[in-house]
Amino acid sequence: MASQSPATVRLFPLTGTLLLPGTFLPLNVFETRYRQLVADAMRGDRRIGMIQPFVPADDNSGPPLGEDRQPALYPVGCLGEVVECEPQDDGRYWIVLKGESRFRVVEELSVTGGYRQVLADCSTFSGDHHELDCDLEIGQLLAYAERYCTALELDFDLDLLASLPPAQAVNALSAALPLAPAEKQALLEAAAPDARGELLIRLMEIQDVATSDRPAPYVLPTVH
Repeated sequence: MASQSPATVRLFPLTGTLLLPGTFLPLNVFETRYRQLVADAMRGDRRIGMIQPFVPADDNSGPPLGEDRQPALYPVGCLGEVVECEPQDDGRYWIVLKGESRFRVVEELSVTGGYRQVLADCSTFSGDHHELDCDLEIGQLLAYAERYCTALELDFDLDLLASLPPAQAVNALSAALPLAPAEKQALLEAAAPDARGELLIRLMEIQDVATSDRPAPYVLPTVH
């Protein structure tokens, strides 16, 4: 998708799921409208926009087909390329998206094929397409992450994170941690990896790790 002018983007609204440039997101696509979305993407530019609704419907993505009501969306999402696609015998798709660039919603378009589409602008996120510098002290981030993961019994490969360039480590950890949807959105909209990393540290600082309502362990996303 060119970053110079707005273009049409197919949307997969999903609460609590964060795709960032350089991270990989596996998805099991089973609902009819999103199976159609994947089929259309594979016939076209192979791109899908991940975005969060403010208040999800029961299916976490939208109302039943034929209803006019549509959950409001956050203004910023992330465009991903389908780099793996495995059709299943029952009609589902197993896909992997690679994050390319964030986008800002300019205008929502008419529903086509049962799924939502928007006119999206990537121009304000042109730096997402390139290797980004990150001056954040990665050791500090990993120290917070180790305490956080230990307290919540999350199984992360922190040695793998330490081996990555700082920007990629920040993005991978931001996508993987079980944070609230609004916190995920704030990480997505952070201006640069440095700012995202600093915000991530603050979120880990204020998280009540003593809560008894502990989330299930997360698997660290693959990074490029």
